[in-house]
Amino acid sequence: MLFPTPEFALFFAVIFTLSWGFAAFPGARKKILLLGSYFFYGFWDWRFTLLLFGSSFMNYLIALAIDSTDHRGFRRLWLILAVTIDLGILFFFKYYGFFMNGVNNLFFLLGQTDPLPIMNVILPVGISFFTFQALSYVVDVYRREIEAAGSLGDVLLYIAFFPQLVAGPIVRASVFIPQLHYPPDPQKIPASWGLTRIVIGLFKKVVMANYLAVLLVDPVFLTPRSFSPLEVLFAAYGYAFQIFCDFSAYSDIAIGVAALLGYHFPENFDQPYRADSFQDFWRRWHISLSTWLRDYLYIPLGGSRGGAAKTGRNLLITMLLGGLWHGAAWNFIIWGALHGAALGLERAFKRRKQPTGAGRFFRKFLVFHFVTFCWIFFRSPDLTGAINYLRALGGEVAFQGILTPFTGILLLLGLSLHFLPPGLAERTARMTGVLPWPVQGALLGGLFLGLQLLSPQGMAPFIYFQF
Repeated sequence: MLFPTPEFALFFAVIFTLSWGFAAFPGARKKILLLGSYFFYGFWDWRFTLLLFGSSFMNYLIALAIDSTDHRGFRRLWLILAVTIDLGILFFFKYYGFFMNGVNNLFFLLGQTDPLPIMNVILPVGISFFTFQALSYVVDVYRREIEAAGSLGDVLLYIAFFPQLVAGPIVRASVFIPQLHYPPDPQKIPASWGLTRIVIGLFKKVVMANYLAVLLVDPVFLTPRSFSPLEVLFAAYGYAFQIFCDFSAYSDIAIGVAALLGYHFPENFDQPYRADSFQDFWRRWHISLSTWLRDYLYIPLGGSRGGAAKTGRNLLITMLLGGLWHGAAWNFIIWGALHGAALGLERAFKRRKQPTGAGRFFRKFLVFHFVTFCWIFFRSPDLTGAINYLRALGGEVAFQGILTPFTGILLLLGLSLHFLPPGLAERTARMTGVLPWPVQGALLGGLFLGLQLLSPQGMAPFIYFQF
């Protein structure tokens, strides 16, 4: 079920009405949200709701076991069990085919001509997101940063809550579960703010991301050597803005939907293309994933302790695994390795004095173009596709006319989003919030109708659904 569809609008209308209708009965309200979340996930394929439940139930039991003992060895064994099962599930569904292809390639090099049979495994939507949420919950209990939840329903709802279930943000248990202990006050719903975030997200997705994909990015990445070098270059810029608009749109809508139901989600993007360093970029891009990798991988590896060489190693390992998290393919591994190398080199040659003026502009220019270069590997269907794309940048094909004034406006608008004043959405929400409800309703209806008229035919899934 996609956010910008009539099916989701109807689904959310029912859930919104029922959840606030039972606001005086917290237990019933949580059950409504839980059943709605499982219906939302099962709308794609009901069989994978069993996987979602099994993963959640297992992590709930192990967290209780960890919390029930002070024996360090037992606590560690329980943690190892949870990590093994969670990553084992993720490996089977996401990396089994990649691993088996590698084994068959190795056997072929050794002279074995009969390949091993490979099962066709369907990748469950959002498995990386809900697995990371489950892992962070168990690890936080192990670290004694939170207590294990006594209610199975709270853990099930935390992992399956539908606004962030399939594409984030990755919400920590310490942020969400305490909100379940205190029923939200219907008088304090930030309705104007939540609706503003939803409208912003819909505009980014149904207009900007979709048009960039249809008119520029998808055709060029499909056959890059059929287009002129200038068109290939601008398609890379197009994808940089498409993936930002697409993914930040999902986060905007998720944050807005959660707010309308009375829950707070952390921000997931902060104008990442205005970053003046690679570290700054990862503080602004997919914040929930980058902080997850920092807290549960980079710091346990040793972080920045132990000198420049070990710090560089830890950054490289973290980003390599971050690349693998996105997909089981060599192009994702190279994407992660490039970012890891950039972070390591930046840390090794970092100066204490921060540049100003032209120096800072140059750094922003450099970071943006390096990130855009890396997106070529991320977007390409495979490593061969990425190599062909890079070759097309130096090709001699004549201009094909795919660059138009409209795509140019989209590119400029995508860039301008990163230099809007901070807090613009909040100020817009405050201004519209003082209007009478009939006026707000008419304005909102007009905006939704306008977005529907502006959007291209059909609705592509969000890019991060595949992860």
